[in-house]
Amino acid sequence: MKAVAAAAQSASSQAAVKIPVTSFEVKRADFPVHTYGLGVVSPFRTVTVKSRVDGQITKVFFKQGQMVKEGDPLLEIDQRPFTAALEQAVAKKAQDEANLRNDQLNLERFQKLAKQQFETQQNLDAQQALVDQLTAQVKGDQAAIDNAQTNLGYTSIKAPISGRTGFRLVDPGNIVHAADTTGIVTIAQLQPIAVQFTEPEEQLQAISNAYEAGEVPVEALTSDGARTLSQGKLVIIDNSVNQATGTISLKARFDNKDNALWPGLSVNTRMLIDTRKQVIVVPQDGVQHGPTGLFAYVIGDNGKVSARPIKVSQSGDPNAVVSEGLNVGDRIVVAGQSRLFDGALVDEKPQAAPTMDASATAIQPKTRSAD
Repeated sequence: MKAVAAAAQSASSQAAVKIPVTSFEVKRADFPVHTYGLGVVSPFRTVTVKSRVDGQITKVFFKQGQMVKEGDPLLEIDQRPFTAALEQAVAKKAQDEANLRNDQLNLERFQKLAKQQFETQQNLDAQQALVDQLTAQVKGDQAAIDNAQTNLGYTSIKAPISGRTGFRLVDPGNIVHAADTTGIVTIAQLQPIAVQFTEPEEQLQAISNAYEAGEVPVEALTSDGARTLSQGKLVIIDNSVNQATGTISLKARFDNKDNALWPGLSVNTRMLIDTRKQVIVVPQDGVQHGPTGLFAYVIGDNGKVSARPIKVSQSGDPNAVVSEGLNVGDRIVVAGQSRLFDGALVDEKPQAAPTMDASATAIQPKTRSAD
């Protein structure tokens, strides 16, 4: 009897001890729905600069790795052969124009004599043909001048796009050819820049709906997901699903004003595809896993807790959307659950409202691939 009484007294004293916990009052809030993916940074445009004429490089105006703007001079090829070709074409045109003027004067004389019957029609026609021939020749001379001017312009090679130059593949004094395949230097556009990433095919419909509805924000994160590098928007959805990986490829555009993104860099992506309005949102720490499913410890008005089954429709870090089991105003335990049991008396300390900014809440996809 003494042992039974001692056990009862111990149980009653245990029940009377208040267990310290942190509580959260259930409220409604907007819940951003995100998808996560793996991506690689790539330039929107990459240009390999090549020479369009043959010649020797005389000047180089850029440094390797330098940022250049569209139209900036990069290098110069020896202009002397092309200047000589241009002057030759101009001289040839002047010669043919002189011959044309002379033949036009002769044509006028032939026309006057023909009217007075002092010249035959055959000679008049022949002179007319000679004038037409020289007229066409002058036009050909002008085309040769235009071609020579174009080739002379090619000796001054300028940046076709704005971006960062890579390693220079030729040095001053080298001979370059229009048929060279290696090029002179590569320019990669960094502002704006692109991130190509993948999402599981299960998310395709939701992504497509968000894309059709308007702008879809995308964040580029470090490879460990701890820090946001840049913010951009979705611009391209691939037209087919990769059957080998079950993923869809997408491309996002980033202004990259601070050059935080670099071609070839591996990043994590976080894309906002929806926002659920005014749903019951609780901290993820308040959702407990039991043998029969999910539950939460709800604090009653008497200060005692009870395990209440719940259903979670969407979850992320650090919040979850509860579709069944909780009501607005309920107080649930979000810290200190390890010592709790049904009917336990608790000493609660309220927690602030959950963080609902876009950088904190995400829906993790079922699969993640870096294909």
